[in-house]
Amino acid sequence: MSELLTQLKESVKYIQSVCHIQPKAGIVLGSGLGNLATEIETELFIDYRDIPHFPVSTVEGHSGKLIFGKLNGVDVLAMAGRFHFYEGYSPEQVSYPIRIMKLLGIETLFLSNAAGAVNPDYNVGDLVIINDHISFFTPNPLIGKNISELGVRFPDMSEPYDKNIIATAERIGKEQNIDLRHGVYIAVTGPTFETHAEYRLIKTIGGDLVGMSTVQEAIVAVHAGMKVFAISVVTDLGIRDNDNKITHEEVLEAANAAEPKLTKLFKELVASV
Repeated sequence: MSELLTQLKESVKYIQSVCHIQPKAGIVLGSGLGNLATEIETELFIDYRDIPHFPVSTVEGHSGKLIFGKLNGVDVLAMAGRFHFYEGYSPEQVSYPIRIMKLLGIETLFLSNAAGAVNPDYNVGDLVIINDHISFFTPNPLIGKNISELGVRFPDMSEPYDKNIIATAERIGKEQNIDLRHGVYIAVTGPTFETHAEYRLIKTIGGDLVGMSTVQEAIVAVHAGMKVFAISVVTDLGIRDNDNKITHEEVLEAANAAEPKLTKLFKELVASV
């Protein structure tokens, strides 16, 4: 048995020893979006530090715990705090919790993030459904010896984000008067925000959004056979005036302002899929 698989099973064994809930959906909360967790009827939370082999979040806006409970009547597992390549974690560590979710029986993964807009039609506060991504700027988490128990050697990525869930989200958006856009997300390593030249490059190759997360998680989820839905909150505009600098504090502020719409969407979406 590989070292990774051994570690995963030890992590899962610990979680199952303290939690007997069988969640139907997994949720990853992005920067400034952790308040969605307050909508969950929490039955149990586990600090990342208590789970064998589990990484620990180091970024402001990420609290660092697994939350088990019900969201709109559905058993869910939410990650309050994700891991990023720029923190010094390997792609394997970044995606480790997604593998845990799969081994716990979760089949549907909901991802959220705060992202910069490259598409000039976007505004701060917009919710953008990710319908595709470009991952060439970050290391693929599947590089290395494949573990057949976790997935196939060459997973198909022609539809990384589930079209049926996207259609359901569109319907909910119309019913709840939530404006939703669609776009291509490009993942970069961070932690620096992009230069103007980098934004122009990203726009030229077809990117609508740019961020420092999500894609490695989505790749591992697809590898594991999970259905994936991902959405970005636009927190800053990449195509901007030369003297308009971006700060992490502004990103968190914009994410917090848009969070009520995201919370309403996720509550309805989790109960509909």
